[in-house]
Amino acid sequence: MAERMLVIKQTKSGIGAQGKQRATLRALGLKHHQDQVTQPDNRAVRGMLHKVRHLVKVTTVAEEDS
Repeated sequence: MAERMLVIKQTKSGIGAQGKQRATLRALGLKHHQDQVTQPDNRAVRGMLHKVRHLVKVTTVAEEDS
């Protein structure tokens, strides 16, 4: 069974955000405005996304079994 993955795209700049929110964007792998990363769908990542939900857009992708 394939693990679900999340495609996370930063839609707004972190410049005006609080320091913890900027640090969370970095922890997710987002360095610049319009960056896009793929992360596993787990509780830790979901918690980080909740903190920066106003700065990112999230879509779900299921990996195909080979």
